Amino acid sequence: MATGARWRVALAMLALLAAGGAQALEFRATVDAATILYDGPSAKSRRVFVVGRDYPFEVVVALEGWVKVRDMAGAPLAWVEKKALGDKRIVVVKVPVADVLAAGEPAAKSVFRVEQNVLLELLEPPASGWARVRHRDGQTGFIAISQVWGL
Repeated sequence: MATGARWRVALAMLALLAAGGAQALEFRATVDAATILYDGPSAKSRRVFVVGRDYPFEVVVALEGWVKVRDMAGAPLAWVEKKALGDKRIVVVKVPVADVLAAGEPAAKSVFRVEQNVLLELLEPPASGWARVRHRDGQTGFIAISQVWGL
C-alpha cells in the first residue's frame, strides 16, 4: 500500500474513533428479580453471573435480542437478553458516603445520606453537575454527579 493510502486509512480510522467517542453513553437497568448474564449472546452460552432488579449497566453493544454490558467495576463484559433491561435509569453511589440535598447546589440542606453502592433512581437528566434522584424508600433530592456511576 502506498504511503498516501496508508495515511488516508489512518485518518479515516481516527475519524471513526473520534465519532464513536462523541456519542453519549447509554445506561439501562434490569427489570426482573433475577437476571442471568452470559459470556456470549446466546442462552446456550456459559452463565457467568446473576443480578437482581434495578441493577444498572452501561450498554456497550446491542445485537438482535442481546446486549453486551459493563457494570460499575468495568470488567468483565457480559451479555444479557435485551428484554431483561428496562428504561428506568438507576445510578450507584461510588463514594463512601454522599449527602442528597434539597436543591442542586452545595449550600443546600441535606435531605438524607447514602452509603457506597446504594442504588438511586434518576428522576431527571443531570444539570449543572447535579442529578435529581429517589431512594427506594421514597426520599428525593439532588446528588453531585461526581458521586455516582451510571450517568
